[in-house]
Amino acid sequence: MSVLSDLKAVRRVIRNAVRSRATRTELAGRQPELPEPGSIHIAVYFADTRVNLYQIRQWYAPLAELAKRHPVAIITRSPGATLTLLDESPVPVVYRRRVVDLEEFVVEQDLRLVLYVNQNQKNFQMFRYGRMWHVFINHGESDKMYMTTNQFKAYDYALVAGQAALDRLSRKLWAYDVEHRAIPIGRPQADHFSGELRYPDDDRIVVLYAPTWEGDRPAAAYGSIATHGQALAAAVLASPRHRLVYRPHPRSGVISREYRDAHRAIVAAIGDANRADAGAHHVYDDGPELGWQLAAADVAITDISAMIYDRLATGKPILVTRPSSPDAEIDDDGFLGVVDWLTADEAGDILAIADRALLDPAAREKLATWSTHYFGDTTPGVATQRFHDAIDTLIAEWDRHALIHLGDRRSSESDPLDEDEDEEGLPPSGD
Repeated sequence: MSVLSDLKAVRRVIRNAVRSRATRTELAGRQPELPEPGSIHIAVYFADTRVNLYQIRQWYAPLAELAKRHPVAIITRSPGATLTLLDESPVPVVYRRRVVDLEEFVVEQDLRLVLYVNQNQKNFQMFRYGRMWHVFINHGESDKMYMTTNQFKAYDYALVAGQAALDRLSRKLWAYDVEHRAIPIGRPQADHFSGELRYPDDDRIVVLYAPTWEGDRPAAAYGSIATHGQALAAAVLASPRHRLVYRPHPRSGVISREYRDAHRAIVAAIGDANRADAGAHHVYDDGPELGWQLAAADVAITDISAMIYDRLATGKPILVTRPSSPDAEIDDDGFLGVVDWLTADEAGDILAIADRALLDPAAREKLATWSTHYFGDTTPGVATQRFHDAIDTLIAEWDRHALIHLGDRRSSESDPLDEDEDEEGLPPSGD
């Protein structure tokens, strides 16, 4: 068995090396136009691979709006992710695979802020530069353990959603100056929910099932596809009154074969149901656009993830799957302390449970109260303005410090480590 495992590992390394070389060759042929020296004031640092592009995609529209006020670019380190971003991003993309390349960009540009959407280990390579603010903007609001990692302290500032995030950080992180380093802005992505319905506007009750991935450690085992998913999907697909929209996390099944097989079974079942009933229009959604699913569904079922809170902002019914793993950490001090849970043994009864959620006026009042607690004012446009105000405040703070430290060197010595690490060598950083 060990020999077979070794052979598979060797094959995987060779396959990844060939793919990486082909990707670099393709990228070299693109030669995108680079920003003029000194023209970029705000950079979004994305060192991750294509599998985690969902983390930056949700920031496209807010970044496009921000770029109308301040010059913005995305710095990438992975050739594969760069190729996709070159096709999709509304702001310039700058590929800097090696640390020395990154160094050159920092020297030639006039960076005031660097924004980070995740906790990739290569973020540390960017942290060395002191004459700029390093700002964590994250890629979603949730009560996951990810939202209270001590890594928050590595950033000069963090832009967070609202009072719930401030309370969470105050409660979990020792000696973290929440008052000055965490700035609430709401959820600017919600001002730009995108995408068109992929089914007709008819009388069917639309059930969104948006599970997260299986997680890379027991404490983060929030995924429900292998425990709840197949029974839940089977019940909705069998009903002539309901329509299923299945929107799994992009990383679903990357670690667990059981999880991957359950995911594939649901996708196959959706295809079978649509072939059996052409008017059903059940949807397997793995596209880049996020928003229409959350806004349009009559009932949403999510795992413990940022999808809970994006749905919460709509004020519409939501059920949350209760993790089957006893090791999964659940922060029940917030919304999870009052949420309507769906356990694995209840998954097959989802139709009756969904009907109850739709008909409960008290549940809607509860959702409105908690939406304000997590996001503040959710009036369209308010979060975008708060985002812009936060950026303006940090740039003004940068200007003040720049005058004090006029003449300081902007860069540092190049780090000899990880200069030629390929994208395939990066560990998962998904939430």
